[in-house]
Amino acid sequence: MTLPLEVRLQSVEDRLAIADLITRYGPAADAGDSSSIGNLWAAGGTYTFDQTTLAGDDVAGLVGLDTHQAFMSNGCAHFLSSPRIDISGATAIAVNHSIVLEKQGETWVAVRVSANRWELANSGGVWKVKHRSAQLLNGSENARHLFR
Repeated sequence: MTLPLEVRLQSVEDRLAIADLITRYGPAADAGDSSSIGNLWAAGGTYTFDQTTLAGDDVAGLVGLDTHQAFMSNGCAHFLSSPRIDISGATAIAVNHSIVLEKQGETWVAVRVSANRWELANSGGVWKVKHRSAQLLNGSENARHLFR
């Protein structure tokens, strides 16, 4: 049975909104734009990368971390692949890859390649990140598990 047009259209709109949200992260991170990063997250949202978890306003402040400042000083680019998106009502899970390139001399080097899991919620028609997990794809089961 085919779902009604309105239901199918809402699904398309939700997927586009989530994909757009995720693609906004890289340019905001590269610009050091903490306000734009903060606007992607729901109030009280969290971001876990490696062994670090940032919560609330600290998520937006990640661009001020020494490691991030070093990337920006050298020249960097955050690339995020198209996500696989699974929506269930007002919540969604998206998974994708991210690559951080850093300029080293005259060469760009992939210095971080990660698995990402985005947990999102829709409130008032706006999708926001509740939690993002990013783990280096270094052979660990933890990173591979994020793709499931």
